Amino acid sequence: MIRMTRRAALGLAAGAVLAPPVLAPLARPALAQGRFPNRPIRFLIPWPPGGSLDALHRQMFEIMNKDLGQPVVIENRPGARGTQAAIFLVNQAQPDGYTLAHHHLSILRHPFLTKQKTWDPVADFTYIMQVSGFLFGTAVRSDGPYKTFKDLIEAARRRPGHVTFSTSGIATTNHLAMEEICEREGVQMTHVPFRGSQEGVTALLGRQIDVVADASSWRPNVEAGELRLLSVWTRERLAAFPDTPTLHDLGYGMTVTSPYGITGPKGMDPELVEILHRAFRKAWEDEASQAIVKRWDMPREYLGPADYLAFARQRAEYEKRMVARLNLSID
Repeated sequence: MIRMTRRAALGLAAGAVLAPPVLAPLARPALAQGRFPNRPIRFLIPWPPGGSLDALHRQMFEIMNKDLGQPVVIENRPGARGTQAAIFLVNQAQPDGYTLAHHHLSILRHPFLTKQKTWDPVADFTYIMQVSGFLFGTAVRSDGPYKTFKDLIEAARRRPGHVTFSTSGIATTNHLAMEEICEREGVQMTHVPFRGSQEGVTALLGRQIDVVADASSWRPNVEAGELRLLSVWTRERLAAFPDTPTLHDLGYGMTVTSPYGITGPKGMDPELVEILHRAFRKAWEDEASQAIVKRWDMPREYLGPADYLAFARQRAEYEKRMVARLNLSID
């Protein structure tokens, strides 16, 4: 069981592997309302700048600018457990293709965590393309007492609630993964949520928490020797960190990548969806984008519009069951 400090809760309140085909040059057909796009496209990211996701999106959008003749402009909207972009899509965005957003599993999970009216995780969005996922892991200070993941678990066993760990929010995928690990081990840790993974790394370096359990913002600090990587959550060990065990190696049988993608508001014209899908896909498969994918060990989890929608429908049912089983709530 994981418990969360009252201060952390108040802080929160405040705040498919694909072989790439050869694609034809992008077409830019005229829609009924005129040629698309004829002005910049706004792209909402519900996290602070920085990290692998930000680097990949910026590279992709640079390529798309050349193909579409219009820029894709990033707007970071952190806070509220990564749901700010979804809130805007549902409540304010028009289905004209000019407002899109980064979409992740917490958006599928959120409606099941609260009794408040939110959104239908499938029907209230237009699913355009699943892009990739996150490289998650647990990292500690290299000068700290924890040499292995087992050391961390044993410390939590000796002193229930004393070990603190950060994630990018309550009921995020990595939070649920840590919840499940602690439940299996019969230990308690204290969860300290932040608005983004980099904030957790900063807190760890400042000795405010004991361990980061989050996406790979820890990587530069691990490579610099400031942090020690205790586990990675991919299916296979990483070439960059061959001595770091996976959750499979540790006996948990878990792969955690939290696939993410691109959506727009509900009701988008299928022609618009296809124009955007092809542009995003071409940018994703570009050599420069794939260099970032390789650099950050990002999983290849591309899905087109129909398959991404099917995934969302299936995954929403899974999230509903998990929230009920773990008795999770943000109310």
